[in-house]
Amino acid sequence: MLTWIGFIVSLVAILLVARRSLPLALLCGALLLGFFTLPLLTTAQLIVQTIVDPSVLLLGFAMGFIPMIGGTMKESGSMDDLVNNLRIGKKGVMALAPAMMGLLPMPGGALLSAPILEKGGIGVRDDLKVAINDWFRHLFVLIYPLSSALIASAKIASLNVYNAALYLLPTFLFALILGYVFLLRKVHGRIDYEDAFSLKHLLIPLSIVLIAPVLDFSLKRFLHLPVKEIATLTGVATALIVSILVSRRRLDLLRIARKMKPWNFTLIIIGMFIFLNVFKASNAASLIGSIPLPPLTLCVVTGFILGVATGRIILPASIILPVYLTHGVITPVSFAIIYSSIFFGYVISPVHPCVGVSIEYFNVSLKDFLRLLIIPTLIIFVLLLALSIILS
Repeated sequence: MLTWIGFIVSLVAILLVARRSLPLALLCGALLLGFFTLPLLTTAQLIVQTIVDPSVLLLGFAMGFIPMIGGTMKESGSMDDLVNNLRIGKKGVMALAPAMMGLLPMPGGALLSAPILEKGGIGVRDDLKVAINDWFRHLFVLIYPLSSALIASAKIASLNVYNAALYLLPTFLFALILGYVFLLRKVHGRIDYEDAFSLKHLLIPLSIVLIAPVLDFSLKRFLHLPVKEIATLTGVATALIVSILVSRRRLDLLRIARKMKPWNFTLIIIGMFIFLNVFKASNAASLIGSIPLPPLTLCVVTGFILGVATGRIILPASIILPVYLTHGVITPVSFAIIYSSIFFGYVISPVHPCVGVSIEYFNVSLKDFLRLLIIPTLIIFVLLLALSIILS
């Protein structure tokens, strides 16, 4: 009972405190969960271990560089060049920009697409920009065979990743329709282009945007780095340097930093990992897994809960899929249902980094973000739940 109380209280605290500060909200959530489930000394040790963890610190610093890339591109006019020469219409720009960033294996990529949505979505409400940025960024990742989460989850289930992606296609198409109905349909107007199309002015800002994820992926793939986040930090630092060097205007980096507040994004990452490590050390995950439901239904319900609670896919999958395996072989259909449930819990999770950095960038409340995405997410969850009951 104490574990359930601690888990619920921690999530409520995150939602409430996030109105003022998301990093503080994550820390409060971790402290409350630890208070109910762990010895005080253990919670303190987990916090210290997280703060001194090189991978967490490097990722945090890298996350701080990303809004600076967007800030320099805005100030230099590169973002204007990108939007003005990406001639696919207003709805197209707002959907494709986050989708393109989402397919690139880059932590915090939501911060790269956010400035594009800000510029291309003039006249669109900020909360709608955040919702579109989050939904369409992750939608294509659901079926992307090179997604680390899908690869790892398919491996746990002993499935071919391309076969798994094929069975996830119906969920993807349904979610794409929901994204249009609930989000893109609310985008009105058009982008007025004053100048003629320029391939040069399209490729230069596009190259800046792509440098970070390409370097991140390449260094991780071809070098044996002691800490993989070195690749991420190298990628975003290089992109920032290039964005400064190609600027046609003199940039005031201190003024840009005051406006973009990169330290907030670093603290979000640290707070997120503190909560995640406390959650993993508590017995909350095993308690959730003990709920008396049929195996497939249990995995759908607990998978969604863990996706929301952790802001992760691989962690819930590593907990839920083995639970199902104790009852039998995971079929591609069962995998698609379970994975989709985890995935969409992750998409709207308050502790999901892309959610945190997007609402921070656009200065939108977590409540307004959830108000837009809760209905399409629940529609998908209810459908998955119904399928799990029918197939159980």
